[in-house]
Amino acid sequence: MKSASNPRRRVLQALAFAPVVAAPPAVRAQAPGARILTVEELVQPYLAGAGAVEAGMRLQMPALADNGLVVPARISVDSPMSDDDHVRQILLLSPRNPVSRMAVFSLGPWSGRAEIATRVRLAGTQTVVALAGLSTGAWRIATAEVIVTESACLDMG
Repeated sequence: MKSASNPRRRVLQALAFAPVVAAPPAVRAQAPGARILTVEELVQPYLAGAGAVEAGMRLQMPALADNGLVVPARISVDSPMSDDDHVRQILLLSPRNPVSRMAVFSLGPWSGRAEIATRVRLAGTQTVVALAGLSTGAWRIATAEVIVTESACLDMG
């Protein structure tokens, strides 16, 4: 057995007793027990007063998820993905999760297609929102209502 004088071992022992640092409240979507944000309240910080069109974009998620740990999501946006007209980013937002911005995907003309497939965690039944920011400055929006029978994101603080 190696002695405790090994520098690596001393660092690991010190880390074992270090206090756990909690995430600052600023990264939370909302305080525990607070009112759930509406879709409009959820997207306004990203749109900055601009409107979002509910056409040319699809968010496909199961209507019923037995478990909120791995809920599949597929997002597609109708776009030529050319240098002049393409999707810059796709955001996946949740009004009930401890952190509302679940994912941000950066795209460009090099992407070929504006399609994303992923899995997310959901903290209960909610309306999931997908926003797509276009190179023209326009925004597109799609929503999906998902009923979750067993939540995944429990906020313990």
